Amino acid sequence: MAGYDEKARITLGLDTFGDLTADARGNYLTQARNIRNIVEEGVLADKVGVDFFGIGEHHTDVIPLSAPDVVLAAIAARTSRIHVGSAVTVLSSDDPVRVFQRYATLDAISGGRAEVILGRGSSTESFPLFGFDLTDYEELFEEKVALFAELLKEKPVTWSGNTRPALANQEVYPRTESGALPTWIGVGGSPESVIRTARHGMSLMLAIIGGPASRFAPFSKLFREALRELDMPSRPIGVHSPGHVAETDEEAREQFRPHYLEMFGRVARERGFRPPSRESFELEVGDHGSLYVGSPETVARKIAATLKVLDATRFDLKYGMGGLSHESIMTNIELYGTRVAPMVRELLK
Repeated sequence: MAGYDEKARITLGLDTFGDLTADARGNYLTQARNIRNIVEEGVLADKVGVDFFGIGEHHTDVIPLSAPDVVLAAIAARTSRIHVGSAVTVLSSDDPVRVFQRYATLDAISGGRAEVILGRGSSTESFPLFGFDLTDYEELFEEKVALFAELLKEKPVTWSGNTRPALANQEVYPRTESGALPTWIGVGGSPESVIRTARHGMSLMLAIIGGPASRFAPFSKLFREALRELDMPSRPIGVHSPGHVAETDEEAREQFRPHYLEMFGRVARERGFRPPSRESFELEVGDHGSLYVGSPETVARKIAATLKVLDATRFDLKYGMGGLSHESIMTNIELYGTRVAPMVRELLK
């Protein structure tokens, strides 16, 4: 099935971690209702012209999206155009063969619209859940990415390592109809991760959740240089950052701010770093911050500027934050597809 050309045109996506939304009284919806709502969000994203809809894997009570591929399959069955994929799959605590099989199956259901974004996992709840040791963090990802790269060739696989049983000339099914499953690696700021992505011939997704986008420009340059030195074909660069769109800047900030401060404050307390303040929030919402919060025009101009400075062709807005209403999220999706995306493309002509 024809889709957008990931190597050429500007592509604009949305992704969610499935944070629990709330009703009008501020009470969290049930996990099951929240998952059903995400299916409706994906269907709306397709309707309003968004290019990609992704779901990130998480394993907590307030972010209960532990099986994104199942939810994506439900969305794929009700849509005809939008690409669907992970954002991200925590490959370190999963089995590469099963990940490939699940997303090749999603590719079949969607008619060739599946993608996968692989990551080591900034949230590590899946490691003890599936019996992995965090001290093996680097080795797990390095070996499993190498195996996944072999699986992407869609030929009999021979592989051995320390993190799973070896494979000897093993066939893996199903295969994709196109023979190619678009695969990205999510990178948060490590030069070694950038070079690994190039070495395996995968696309680069820069995950920016703090500070100016310009500080990631060296990673874009490094990726291009590494591909050239490895004599590899050019691959696209994408950007993933959080945000929220409403009719006005003030409305978007008022809706998003309390939930952002509450969630990131909780994470800060758990991980031992400084919690955000209202002042730091305003800095991140500003021209040089990592939050894309505001009116359609404000968000579009900031996205266009980011894509320019990073020499990137794709932007995925991570929408939603625990406690936001489903209604405000649906408005965000509609505005992103009907007003933000067209404006970004116009600005980058």
